[in-house]
Formats: sequence, C-alpha cells, structure tokens
Amino acid sequence: MASANDKVILALIGAGGRGTQVILSMQKCLPGVEVKYVCDVDQERGGRAIDELEKQQKVRPERINDMRFSFDDKDVDAVVICTPEHWHALATVRACQAGKDVYVEKNISLTIPEGRKMIEAAKRYGRIIQCGFQNRSAPYNFSARDYILSGKLGKIALIKAYCMLPGNKPWLYKEDSPVPEGLDWDQWLGPAPLVPYNVSRHKGYNEFWAYSCGLPLADCCHVIDLARMVIGDPGHPASVYCAGGRVLYDDNREIPDNQTITYDFGGIPVTVEASIYGEYLSKASPEIRFGNLFPNWPFNSDRMEIYGTEGMMYLGRHGAGWQVLGKNSEIIAQEYGYFPDEVHQQDFINCIRTRKVPNSNIEQGHLSATLVHLANISYRLGKKQLFFDSVNEKVMNEEEANIISEGHYRPKYEIPEIV
Repeated sequence: MASANDKVILALIGAGGRGTQVILSMQKCLPGVEVKYVCDVDQERGGRAIDELEKQQKVRPERINDMRFSFDDKDVDAVVICTPEHWHALATVRACQAGKDVYVEKNISLTIPEGRKMIEAAKRYGRIIQCGFQNRSAPYNFSARDYILSGKLGKIALIKAYCMLPGNKPWLYKEDSPVPEGLDWDQWLGPAPLVPYNVSRHKGYNEFWAYSCGLPLADCCHVIDLARMVIGDPGHPASVYCAGGRVLYDDNREIPDNQTITYDFGGIPVTVEASIYGEYLSKASPEIRFGNLFPNWPFNSDRMEIYGTEGMMYLGRHGAGWQVLGKNSEIIAQEYGYFPDEVHQQDFINCIRTRKVPNSNIEQGHLSATLVHLANISYRLGKKQLFFDSVNEKVMNEEEANIISEGHYRPKYEIPEIV
C-alpha cells in the first residue's frame, strides 16, 4: 500500500482514445505518480500513450499485451481499466485478487451480477475501486445536491435526464476477414463468445450487446448516475420501462439509436432520453467547461431538468453548472461549474494513499450501472416494464430478463463464483 508520500505506480489496460486521455491526465494530476505499463491486445494502440508518458515522467513505460504481467508485478499499486465494457468486470476482479487498486471506466460492467462480483472482490481483498463517473467529484454537483436535499427546490415531482448526442450515420455490417497483424483477437474477445474476426465488431463494438451497453447509454450512464446522486443516492428502482429503437437508420446493428426510459424510485419518477441523432445539440464547450459560462440549456445535449414545487433546476455535465428558475423564468440560484476529470483522478490517487472511500465507489457505480442494464433488458424483451427485487437483484415478472442478465462466458474467462 502506498503511503501519502510514496510514489504510486500505475498500469494502463486498454490504450484507446479514452484510456490514453485518462492515463496522461492521471500521471500528472498529483506529484509522485508513475505509469510502468501500457497494455493493449492491439499492437496499433498504445504508442501515443507511451511516447507522451515518457515526455511527462521521463521514464518510458513498458508495452505489454497481457494485463496479467501488470498484475504479477509487485511494484504496481493500481491499474486503470479502459477496455471495452465486456472486459471491465473480469479485469477488475483479477486486479483485486492480485492486490491492485482499480480505476474502471464507465459503464463499469456488462451485467448486473458482474457488478456484484466487483463489490465482493473489493471487499474481500481490501481494494479501492474508483468508477469513471467523474460527476461525483465535481463541487458544483455537491452544491446542487445540497440545494435539492435542503428542500429549497420544494418537493421534487419529476427528474428528466437527457443525453442526446450528434453523430449517427448509416451502418453496414461488414464481412468476416483475417485477423489483422498485431491483434490478439482471442484476448480481445475475452469473456465474449468466440467468433471470427470482423472489423465491424472490432471497431464498432458498441453496436453489439456482447461487448457493450450500447452507445446511447454508454454515455448517458453519466447523467443517470448524476440523477441518482443529486436526489440522495437511492437504491435500486422498483420498476424500469424502456422504449425506443433504430429511428433514424433502420439498419442491422443490434443497438438502438433512441431510448426513452422511466424509472420508479417509489416517489420520484426519473425519465431519461438517450439518442444519437441531434446534430444541432452539443455538449458543453471548452469555454463553458473551464470558464464562468452557462450553456443554452435547451440545446445542451446532456443535462438534467429537476422539477420541484418551488422551482426548476437545470444541471449539466462537463462543468456546465446549474441554475434554478422560479416564476416568470427568474433565476433564483445558480453556480458555475468546472470540468471534473482532473479532480476525479486526484481523488483516486489520494484514496490509494489514504485508503479512504473514493467519491465514485464501486457500490454506487454498481447501482447506477444496474439502471443501464435494466433499461437495456426492458428494450430487448420487447419494451416490457420490469419489476425488480432489489434484495436479490432479480427481475420478478420476466424470467428471461434474468437469463439475459446472467450473461455468457467462455472457458478461462469466467468470473469465479467465489471471487
């Protein structure tokens, strides 16, 4: 265990765009952080991360293609997992078993039981797990939560969460082809079923249920998590209903491009709109993320509207801040925000050193990830309302939902019953 003054040694697992972004920022977020390994099963990935890390830390990380090398190295304190989602849980459990702390990107799991196993592994091996829900480290979100829970907004009647992204385009599943040189396709598939190499699966993995929760909810999970946080982190919902489909392009991808979800938390209804078609919508700009500006709320693609009896709060991601409107659209309270990635990474490094519970701990990460899983299962079962047993984490009215939730794992890649 690293003390408050010790160097923290990290390994990156999954060196794509987001993994590279996270590890470069994490290495310099606090003094005394060094990255020893950059791991990816694709030899085309990792070069930029290694080159930039060498410039930042004056030590060149070693490139590896099997994460187990980093688990076996006693010098490594923690791993940063930025693989596709189907690897998140198994990599996290194996890291905990090896005595490593973990930063795992969203969505933290592919199934509901996976999240429970991640919690069990963290507890059994005494590990810190920080989930990649960085909204939980933003001070302006704390103040928004405090404003709501203080009663200043009145009784909360409804929460609407939005993640309506641009970028959709026609999609065509390509034919199988030889495995590209430098790619370990078996390792890339990992727990997922063994299938021939296909570039559509490899590069477009978030269009397949075997590897992803789907592009709409893969990003929308941030606002879903934030919605839970600002109303006091309730447990599992009583029921979930998800409608949607492939609205813009009715092609052969598995994942919908539009999902409308209703969660029943036994008092506060939460609705979610997730889509990929709004070219006129955008996330908070750099000027908003790092400056004292608010977005044009109706055209902010990922925001929340929290309706109380005394006013309505707009709350945005990425440092967009919050504003409360009363009668005649009068602004009665507000706070600017700031992009929270760096403070979230600082929280992880500090927790490695102090052993405190991180802001986005695995218990809260699992509860928020479960909301995504239930919505997707509802959609996949023909848009059925699902009633959830929060104690046993089982759907009560559709047994097929529990079969989907269990997932399927290849030999050598199962998560053990007892972690």
